[in-house]
Amino acid sequence: MTTRVIAPPTYYRVLAALIGLTLLTVGISFVDLGAWHTVLGLTIGVVKGLLVVLFFMHLLYSEKANWLAIGAGLFWLAILLALTLADYYTRNEQPY
Repeated sequence: MTTRVIAPPTYYRVLAALIGLTLLTVGISFVDLGAWHTVLGLTIGVVKGLLVVLFFMHLLYSEKANWLAIGAGLFWLAILLALTLADYYTRNEQPY
């Protein structure tokens, strides 16, 4: 079985992108964006996570079984988040 080798300059570009996104995260922390602050921060975090998983964990060129395992884990996470949010939104606010 042959594996695809990722060239070192690709790793350097991904590293530079991760550092740039980290600096962008720090930069937007000082800007008042209102409700968009959380959305933008989470979006940057997801992009950084995808870069790490795809390149440094070699998922980009891995077997389909690995993709299935990641997909199953993300599906399970979605179920847990949906159930947690359903519980949170159905609670009544208690007076103090």
